[in-house]
Amino acid sequence: MEQNGNIRTLTVDIGGSGIKVIVLDIKGMPLTQRMRLDTPQPATPDPMINTILRLASSQGNFQRVSVGFPGVIRYGVVETAVNLHPEWLGFNLEAALSNKLQKPVRVINDADMQGLSAISGKGVELVLTLGTGFGSALFVNGKLIPNLELGHHKFRKGETYEEQLGRIALKKIGKRKWNRRLKKATKLLQNVFNYDYLYIGGGEARKVQIDLASNVKIIPNVYGLLGGIALWRD
Repeated sequence: MEQNGNIRTLTVDIGGSGIKVIVLDIKGMPLTQRMRLDTPQPATPDPMINTILRLASSQGNFQRVSVGFPGVIRYGVVETAVNLHPEWLGFNLEAALSNKLQKPVRVINDADMQGLSAISGKGVELVLTLGTGFGSALFVNGKLIPNLELGHHKFRKGETYEEQLGRIALKKIGKRKWNRRLKKATKLLQNVFNYDYLYIGGGEARKVQIDLASNVKIIPNVYGLLGGIALWRD
């Protein structure tokens, strides 16, 4: 199937507020316009899968599917889904979507997928995604350390990174204070991981207004989709 070079990959980025799709060619270049629909509320599996099917039907032909999901994924099964719904726990998203679409499907944590598109493949690279929640991904010489989920670790004042830097906190405290917190977080994480590079993405990355060190880069949110091609590099 890969040998013809024409294989098309539907890539799905599932977020707490929106679900986005695009089709990529064999080199990971977009072939279609990105489409987005709001994440159904309550964000349970059935309506969310139906939303993915609706989006998929707008994208033309594709032969395989990559999915970024906001939680811990192990062998296609959801282990955490803090910003969605408890019904996801133990749900085999890979098998369910493959059954519905009749295509091979691979599922990975959403920040991990975004990172696959951003990294250089050299040294220790940390990816943070700022959106509904606080996503994270860690790579060492291009190798993914999966399911980091830093967002649910304690950050400051007894609260987690997500509680301090997620979208709810941003709306509550405003952009200026949120940016001050983000600066503290990047310094703390530099001390924890001694990263060579830090990439900041996600829907709220455009609100970042801190002075960035030379090894820190803001990445576009579309990277959450573009990383989907890497799931098929065996």
